[in-house]
Amino acid sequence: MSETGSTVPRRQVGRLLKQLREQAGVSLMAAAQELEFSRARMYRIENGEVPVRKHDVIAMCGVYSAPGHMTEVLIGLAQESKAKGWWHAYGDVVPAWFELYVGMEQAASRLRQYAPSVIPGLLQTREYAEFVFSRWLGDDPAAVENAVAVRLERQSLLRRNRPKAPRLEVIIDEGVLRRSVPDTLGMQKQLAHLVNVSTRPDISVRVVPFAAGPHQAASSGQFTILEFPAVGTASPEPTTIYCENLTGALYLDKLGEVESYENIWAALDATALSQPDSDDLIGEIIKESDG
Repeated sequence: MSETGSTVPRRQVGRLLKQLREQAGVSLMAAAQELEFSRARMYRIENGEVPVRKHDVIAMCGVYSAPGHMTEVLIGLAQESKAKGWWHAYGDVVPAWFELYVGMEQAASRLRQYAPSVIPGLLQTREYAEFVFSRWLGDDPAAVENAVAVRLERQSLLRRNRPKAPRLEVIIDEGVLRRSVPDTLGMQKQLAHLVNVSTRPDISVRVVPFAAGPHQAASSGQFTILEFPAVGTASPEPTTIYCENLTGALYLDKLGEVESYENIWAALDATALSQPDSDDLIGEIIKESDG
């Protein structure tokens, strides 16, 4: 991927430019000839593979007779696509495949996460994150501290006002809550944090209890469903499923793929405890760890 920040604005620019071209009844080849672009370059722009310069946006909007407000939106997005996100400051701590996710997370209007093995990064406390990264990165205190800094910085997303913070819905397996870190007080603080954040109107944290038995998501692994806001009158970025593994990640946005994960989420939603009951269960686990 390019070294220049989030691909989400780039993809939005490409999608909107393609919509404008099609609405104007201009073929890809005709647009390329009029703009003196190669067909390959037009294709890459519309697929969000390359950043677009301001004067190219203005030229394309002229060819497509785009209304003034759409041209302004596209210019703004084009400039955003060249901006480096905050995560670039942390260098190699953020692998390239995760860098894309961080950008998408920043752009999302709603995030739904299923956590069958570890508390999601957006809800981790410092103590919990330090233990997780010490296991993943080994005996390298500087790398651990840097990784924790990235994780905590990501969480500022949930406190922002403009643009509005995304809605976050998390469903956690009970086993995650009982898989304690050696720092007992740190783990209690982590569990209490889950209860505290769920009192906010835009965050929910619910638990799939052991009593639920095997369920539909048991073989899905951890995943996040990202939804994006509309830009002007145009359709938004497609809902995207993010699945992370040891060496990389999958970004799924085909309708059939999204539908499969929506079905799994619906099953989880039906299986998980209500918010009050989840809070009660977490409270019980905190008390048990005191004993």
